[in-house]
Amino acid sequence: MKFRPCIDIHNGKVKQIVGGSLKDAGNQAAFYASLYKEKGLKGGHIILLNSADSEYFQATKAQAMLALGAYPGGLQIGGGVNPDNAADYLAAGASHVIVTSYVFRNGHISWKNLEKMVDAVGKEHLVLDLSCRKKEDAYYVVTDRWQKFTEEKVSLELMEKLGAYCDEFLIHAVDVEGKAKGIEVALAKLLGEYNGHPVTYAGGVGSMEDIQTLKMAAGGKLDVTVGSALDLFGGTIPFEKLIGNL
Repeated sequence: MKFRPCIDIHNGKVKQIVGGSLKDAGNQAAFYASLYKEKGLKGGHIILLNSADSEYFQATKAQAMLALGAYPGGLQIGGGVNPDNAADYLAAGASHVIVTSYVFRNGHISWKNLEKMVDAVGKEHLVLDLSCRKKEDAYYVVTDRWQKFTEEKVSLELMEKLGAYCDEFLIHAVDVEGKAKGIEVALAKLLGEYNGHPVTYAGGVGSMEDIQTLKMAAGGKLDVTVGSALDLFGGTIPFEKLIGNL
């Protein structure tokens, strides 16, 4: 299990900042990217939380580009990625691009769009985001800022199929995301049965105990992202303790 840091950017600012910390730092995202580089933390992700038609998108993208430049090859990026803009992010320093909505269209996988993404960046630079929500007794991929359910059920079969087109998976447990009140254990157990590419789990981690629960549920096979629960962002999990224990 590895810790994968994150930088969420909304309206041109790092979203997780609590209590006005770093308010005088113009390049907030680059500050965190530099910190992750200093600590040797690779494979974290930047997420652009504004859609391309938002008035804040350019400010958000500018922050992301500064972060990529501060840590070339150390961070992945997602949020509105498609074949037309993916190469720009890689050129700016991203190791991978992260894609959900472009590939999952009208409730199903668009294999045509998936192939376009692979043609644009190569599977070695592609992370597929299978962020999901529970419906009845299964987890389904959700798109469009996690508001729309698809018909695609997160399963070992699905991951094995998609694994031919990507290098990693990122999976947010959306129902517990941002709440810091415990992980989605059933999802972690399911993902722990997968034996292919690296898988990063995000959602619900609020304590070091939650980290241990995730480790046990998935047999130590999942990497983990922690956002607002970190003391860096106003939470209670000490950043230095976390990276020292994983």
